[in-house]
Amino acid sequence: MVASPEGPEGPDETAEDRKPRSDEAHSAFTPPAGVEQPPPPEEDHPTSEFAVPEGVAAPEPEPAPEQEGSAFATPSGYTAKSTPPAFTPAQGFPMVRLSKDAPWQDRMRTMLRLPAAERPEPEQAAAEGGSGPNVPRVLDLTLRIGELLLAGGEGAEDVEAAMLAICRSYGLDRCEPGVTFTLLSITYQPSLVDAPVTANRTVRRRGTDYTRLEAVYHLLADINAPDHDVSPEEAYRRLAVIRRNRHPYPGWVLTLAAGVLAGAASVLLGGDLTVFLVAALGAILGDRLAWLCAGRGLPEFYQFLVAAMPPATLGALLTLLHADLRPSAVITGGLFALIPGRALVSAVQDGLTGFYITASARLLEVGYFFVAIVVGVLSVLYVAVQFDANLNPEGALQPVERPVVQIAAAMLLCLTFAILLQQSRATVWFATLNGGVAWVVYASIAVTANGSSVMATAVAAGLVGLFGQLIARYEHTSSLPYVTAAIGPLLPGSATYFGVLAIAQNNLDQGFTSLAKAAALALAIAIGVNLGGELARMFMRAPGFGGVRRAAKRTRGF
Repeated sequence: MVASPEGPEGPDETAEDRKPRSDEAHSAFTPPAGVEQPPPPEEDHPTSEFAVPEGVAAPEPEPAPEQEGSAFATPSGYTAKSTPPAFTPAQGFPMVRLSKDAPWQDRMRTMLRLPAAERPEPEQAAAEGGSGPNVPRVLDLTLRIGELLLAGGEGAEDVEAAMLAICRSYGLDRCEPGVTFTLLSITYQPSLVDAPVTANRTVRRRGTDYTRLEAVYHLLADINAPDHDVSPEEAYRRLAVIRRNRHPYPGWVLTLAAGVLAGAASVLLGGDLTVFLVAALGAILGDRLAWLCAGRGLPEFYQFLVAAMPPATLGALLTLLHADLRPSAVITGGLFALIPGRALVSAVQDGLTGFYITASARLLEVGYFFVAIVVGVLSVLYVAVQFDANLNPEGALQPVERPVVQIAAAMLLCLTFAILLQQSRATVWFATLNGGVAWVVYASIAVTANGSSVMATAVAAGLVGLFGQLIARYEHTSSLPYVTAAIGPLLPGSATYFGVLAIAQNNLDQGFTSLAKAAALALAIAIGVNLGGELARMFMRAPGFGGVRRAAKRTRGF
């Protein structure tokens, strides 16, 4: 019997056949041989009831939203090749190009009246040793120069223009200056994403020295000149020299100038040589008393109060002695040396250019000085009335026409006023001539033509501001030395005295009416000076906008 190949356990199997089969191999759904394989189960490619039917085009997928980024990030469609050649603000203004031929005051004033985003980029100053400007040192220099300007009586807008000019000259373009009555601040931001650097300085002392003011403007002109390289160290050295400079006139000259000013003012009102001497004596005594109070540390309010008392006392004594003189001219002449015309002009200028906080503070200062003068004169007149002094303002109100004498007196008043302001000798003569022209215009309208005194004052002050601004632009300096002394003959000394006298005689309605007229004359002077200066700028070529000047800051947007 032949042995079968199969063993006792069945046919012979290979190793692969002996492996255990999977569950799928023994599934009941396995088709038999010769039957087509069914498709994969439904779970392998699930579908949704929202699936697009066959034959319908599927919609394009929406792009993914952009991630929120920084406001300073570069726009997605921006490329360096497509950069526009000029910056155009959203408001539609063209690019500003500042003419180098225009004075730096006009260029910086135009910059200040622009939003920060619309200001053109400056030409960067050459850096020493490959490094940028020393930011803290430049800011400190800017504040020190601004302090001298503000303490010298400059308007807030002019101080801001000077501060901005210094920063841009040394390559600090993103600067924002700020000026109030006693505080100066400057902020520099290196870039839009860097933290700003801020510095400030407080103005604690104010002095009247137009020679120093003129020297500061010469320094500013050299800093801003394209062909004159003044380093910060050189500017510091020159600034120290300016601060150490002595006043051009000694104290005894200032006292004598105050007396001559009062005497010249009394001649304007019809006084003779005797009245001139008495008025000069009263002003000299008042000036010495004010210096004594200042040396004892008394505030300026009391200095003005005691300075107004000697002229009023001498006028009252002339009345009690029945001297055939004009006591009103004596008292009024003494008031001309005390009325704060410089502070009044600066206050109104700040208000008209949009610096309302600084203007309010300056007007409050003028108000305090004015009240001090009124109290000093009123105290003396009240005592004189108790002694039956016949102080009659009616005769004093009659105008006296002496053209040659009054023109000479007006020019002498302006000359002494310029000395009191510590002006340089080069500016004294033009201020004197400017004041003489102003008096001729005023007398022609108010005295010869019997016109309104307020209108005559405004017209004369407008000419003073116009001529002063023109000569200041020619000399590249401040207009204050050419304007402040020239308005001396226009100051409302007579209206102030008559108002105080009426109050002392218990005529309150008449007194307050006269004081209101004095205030109107003072405002007419300030507005006329400012308008004249604006006219001088308006008819000259502006440094940008195709010859059109930007207006000052406004509150209503037009």
